[in-house]
Amino acid sequence: MITYNIYKLLKEELKNGSSDLVTRRSGQVIRERIERDITEEENGEVIALDFSKIGVIDYSCADEIVAKLISRLLSDEYGDKYIQLTGLNVNQKENIEVALERKDLAVIAEMRDGVRILLGELNNYLKDTLSFIGKKKKITAKDFSEAMKLEANTSGTRLLNLHKKRLVKRIDEIRDGGRVWVYERL
Repeated sequence: MITYNIYKLLKEELKNGSSDLVTRRSGQVIRERIERDITEEENGEVIALDFSKIGVIDYSCADEIVAKLISRLLSDEYGDKYIQLTGLNVNQKENIEVALERKDLAVIAEMRDGVRILLGELNNYLKDTLSFIGKKKKITAKDFSEAMKLEANTSGTRLLNLHKKRLVKRIDEIRDGGRVWVYERL
């Protein structure tokens, strides 16, 4: 995992002395910097956006930075990469969540107290699947199907949908003499 210190990027890009992320224009500057950096990262990399030294992030900045990054990530503009958020406080969480929900997006986040949560919109059966992977750390469709007593195609579809939303990683492994997709938590 690679961590991008959002406070450091704020200081480098805006040079205004503030620790707050407000206005759409400020968000655009920070997002464009993150996008330049993401393109240099290896495929399969998990990029953590660290908000721990940021004060306020308003809705327009949350939309411009987080929602647009996630939307572009899902449209494969950055390749096979993953984004999660870290170091969030309750107020930051609320504004980011609204920005994600309005665009029907979701992202894994870690609060300042270390609790991992899902921000944004995700239907209940995918939330349950994500929770299951979170506990197991990694799983195959066959293992998930057996554990949840689901049809093989149903379990495979759920896992693939979480991967397409970049909420779990998908890795190709050789097991029992054959290739299999393994899904693991970020």
